[in-house]
Amino acid sequence: MAHMTPSVKDNLLDAILPHVVFDGWGKASFDAAVTDVGIKPVVAHAHCPRGATDLALHYHKRCDARMVQELEQTDLPEMRFRDRVALAVKLRLQVIDNKEAVRRAVTLFSLPTLAPDGTKAVWDSVDLIWRTLGDRSDDVNWYTKRATLSGVYGSTLLYWLGDDSDGNERTWDFLDRRIDNVMQFEKAKARVKALPGMGALAGAAERVFGTIKAPHRATGQPGRMNASD
Repeated sequence: MAHMTPSVKDNLLDAILPHVVFDGWGKASFDAAVTDVGIKPVVAHAHCPRGATDLALHYHKRCDARMVQELEQTDLPEMRFRDRVALAVKLRLQVIDNKEAVRRAVTLFSLPTLAPDGTKAVWDSVDLIWRTLGDRSDDVNWYTKRATLSGVYGSTLLYWLGDDSDGNERTWDFLDRRIDNVMQFEKAKARVKALPGMGALAGAAERVFGTIKAPHRATGQPGRMNASD
């Protein structure tokens, strides 16, 4: 693989991480990073209009990319599906090389004005997990899979932030329990659909939800209906 020259944003991210541990993802940390990199503030703000907030999101995307690299080097076809999902979430946490930076980011994206950015970052991560695992759903399942995994990932992340066990073993046990809960729910849904009289109701629901389609990546729309509707 050819060596890629780090971008201005990459350099700023590397420079800001040591400051974030003490000052959070704020102006002081961003200004210190700009000084450390040795570029003009106007150039830094051209690449990061929202300053440290943009770098926090860039760090999130960097960890997403690292997770994908790890997943692609794993023999996934030999694993049970639930184990693939659990591994993806585990790897997403393991590639984080600065736990305090993530702790500070959770605080940052808890602010009402930035909560949508935090929610989108998590959604993008779980979408990336599903796509890397080969998900090709194009209906309402596209949404339910990502909504469910967002809950699993979010709760596991918060547990991980407070875990001081050796090798984060308590976090991985927590993750396994959450995945098992999801699998049990899916099995329960299947049993309910098999009950007498539920077939027609399930069929009607499927016809309604069957009109819902996954977002079209070319347009970026949140969802779309069948062209015939």
